[in-house]
Amino acid sequence: MDESADTLHTAHLTNGIRLAYEEAGHGLPLVFIHGVMGDWRSWDPQWSHFARHYRCVRYSRRYNYPNQNAQPSPDHSALQEAQDLRLLLDALEIEQAILVGSSYGSFTALALAVQAPERCLALALSEPPMMRYAERSAAGRQAREDFYARVVEPANAAFRQGLDEEGARIMTQGINGAAAQSLSGAAMQRRLQNMQAMKILALSSDEFPWLAPQDLAALPMPILLMAGQNTPPIHREIFRNVCAAMPQAEVQWIEAAGHGTSRDNPDVFNTLVSEFLDRRCKHVCAV
Repeated sequence: MDESADTLHTAHLTNGIRLAYEEAGHGLPLVFIHGVMGDWRSWDPQWSHFARHYRCVRYSRRYNYPNQNAQPSPDHSALQEAQDLRLLLDALEIEQAILVGSSYGSFTALALAVQAPERCLALALSEPPMMRYAERSAAGRQAREDFYARVVEPANAAFRQGLDEEGARIMTQGINGAAAQSLSGAAMQRRLQNMQAMKILALSSDEFPWLAPQDLAALPMPILLMAGQNTPPIHREIFRNVCAAMPQAEVQWIEAAGHGTSRDNPDVFNTLVSEFLDRRCKHVCAV
């Protein structure tokens, strides 16, 4: 196990799921939610910065390293992940939290916000990959068609044949685009440690469940949506359409970043999120 796992705890949720998590700091609760190919370590560039001001929690989602949860059904999605997140908040006795998400972690946060908005103080989310939103524009439909042909179908074919590492590499390069070429050996190894989570989601019967535009537009909490200026076309078009469905949200594009904004340009990411929370949650922070 990674040496940083010395600080990990295990939350035993009432649905039988066990989640590895780390906690640090004091103040308003702030929960980090990683993407499909990451785990709790994905937030290393944010951890010390935010733990100085908040009660921070970062956890590994249901099937991500080092968790050992069994898969009960083939319909895994952000909806189940949102239920896990709600139960994690219960286990940690957190009534409301700021949710900071990346990629599928952002999707998970939005799913929880729709299901239980009273649990969310604020949302700071980077590129939620809600694939069905690509269908809401011509450019999005073209990007989706290309993405499925080049990435999803070849990766899923590899997974079905038991070629898990090949499937993981295809998916990594497709999701991260050119940025995948610059990933260090250690970063790629972490992705391979999370191969099972990637495979389960890729082969799910409904990996991108529908969150209706009217439900997103009705979310009452402060919301910041972020994207990388160099993100691949599929993420760019989905992001534009999600933003159009959420006129109440603040929108920021992060320079020198692809899909993994918190990893690619952590200084700008941290500053944007900190300033957003200072402005929009000041009345809560003062309590």
